[in-house]
Amino acid sequence: MAFADYIIFMDESGSPVLENPDPTFPLFVLGAVLVSKEAYVGDVVPRLQRLKFEAVGHDQLVLHERDIRRQQKDFAFLQVDAEAREVFIAAVNAIVAQAAFEVIAAVIDKVRLVARYADPWSPYELALHFCLEKLLERLLVLGQDGRTVHVVFEGRGKREDRELELHFRRIVANEAGWGRQRLDFTRLRWEAIFTDKKSNSSGLQLADLIARPIGLKVLRPMQENRAFEILRLKLAPNGLKVFP
Repeated sequence: MAFADYIIFMDESGSPVLENPDPTFPLFVLGAVLVSKEAYVGDVVPRLQRLKFEAVGHDQLVLHERDIRRQQKDFAFLQVDAEAREVFIAAVNAIVAQAAFEVIAAVIDKVRLVARYADPWSPYELALHFCLEKLLERLLVLGQDGRTVHVVFEGRGKREDRELELHFRRIVANEAGWGRQRLDFTRLRWEAIFTDKKSNSSGLQLADLIARPIGLKVLRPMQENRAFEILRLKLAPNGLKVFP
């Protein structure tokens, strides 16, 4: 079996549930990090490990965008010293800016989706389909035809993971019945992996960091968004889709 030279990590921001959307963030965002395994083991992982040792003295810290933003739980230490907080945020931004990876993301406006369609698809399924289409295109351009590519998701629960894996397998078997039919997902062999956030996956932590800033740029395009300006340079060609 020939494995791909690349690995994909996916994470989301916002709830995929259509009912009673949060008025402050009525979006569902799915972000994918596409990174070569060479860059991942040789650069991304060491950078993140070094950051953790410098910040808290050990490498068991799991970077979580929400907790960093709210300075809570394992990141309560950011409340204590404003200068240390700025240094930490700048270090995270520098890693994202300098590491070699591509970003593909789909943003679903849940309010508009319900208003436009009588029986809309699940936001997660829509976003996943968009992301996998673009990932297929990129991987073929990168010479991965016929190889096995692994897509790592953060586990959300047995039932949710089972439903997501079922839809994932339908998409990659060309059985989803939606999307750009000319795309043949079977040119690659796709494998989904579901893992707990506590696994401390550097790739999943990167994916966690990118999703919300992309959503905020769509929600409030005129608002200053330093994180998105960094991510803008990471976007794959036509790698951001807003729907509907």
